[in-house]
Amino acid sequence: MKKVKMIFFAVCLMLAFHAAAWGLTPEEDVWTPDAQDQRRGLPNVSAPPERREPIVQLAPRTDEGIVRRVALPEGGKAAALTFDLCELDTVTTGCDMEVLNFLRQRHIPATLFMGGKWMRTHARRVRQIMTEPLFEIGNHAWSHGNCALLSPEGLRAQVMWTQAQYELLREDVLRAARESGAPEPDIPPVPRLFRLPYGRSSGRALKALAGMGLRVIQWDVAAEAGDNSNPKRARRAGRRVASMVRPGSILLFHANRVPKGTALLLREVVDALQEAGYRFVTAGELLEMGQPQTVRDGYFTTPGDNRALDRKFGADGTGRRTPFTGR
Repeated sequence: MKKVKMIFFAVCLMLAFHAAAWGLTPEEDVWTPDAQDQRRGLPNVSAPPERREPIVQLAPRTDEGIVRRVALPEGGKAAALTFDLCELDTVTTGCDMEVLNFLRQRHIPATLFMGGKWMRTHARRVRQIMTEPLFEIGNHAWSHGNCALLSPEGLRAQVMWTQAQYELLREDVLRAARESGAPEPDIPPVPRLFRLPYGRSSGRALKALAGMGLRVIQWDVAAEAGDNSNPKRARRAGRRVASMVRPGSILLFHANRVPKGTALLLREVVDALQEAGYRFVTAGELLEMGQPQTVRDGYFTTPGDNRALDRKFGADGTGRRTPFTGR
């Protein structure tokens, strides 16, 4: 019993430390992190979702370009913070609650691009996120499939399985609201935005994604570069990232605890940009504010800088040795 009390005290102390570090008070609605939010904190399940095709099918689009930023009218100082939450077919990742709680505590809108398999692994967190009006959810493929390498049937499955998994979790949230007598939250039927895993694609894939009704959102500022868990390093990196932002920029971060130190880096970037007069909007809102600037080939900072990843993460980026077909 004494040992249990000591563990409980240590956990409480850790949570209090995190709350103080981010300026949170006990009265605020904080999503408390726990062991299930850690990397590999939950078992890996590579099976398909319960439903492989979404009920809601989006109308095809005619625009096939990859949006890197949005050109805003003169004087508009807005940017979109986007976060990828994903995992391969072979492993689970975490959920960075420090990132999510920081955004909520500062009332900052953001777009979260979720992999479908990650959604299923972290279903309870996704159900929370769906009820948070600050957050917009986008599709980031089922298990991070490389859209430049996937077969047509594999690409469709990576997209549609994710749309279907989103629907299943949305149904859970709406059902819980009805059963409790609470008003049903306003949750979009399915995501309309898509983030390319590894930033990789092809002309064929872009045509297929447009045919599935998805708008492809890239970035013009890749914020993370290595481990930023050291405060001094995060401060330097934050200034560097902020210096690259222009009105209409789309920033890439991760909230799946890969890489490390994102929460520290994010705080530095947000502080610097707010001091410079920027406000934050979701990627969907940013698209409505100006003229999207598009490319046909996705990349991190310079064209071609992500092609070496084609050989690193399995047959088609999913971690598998054999191609992902969706069968």
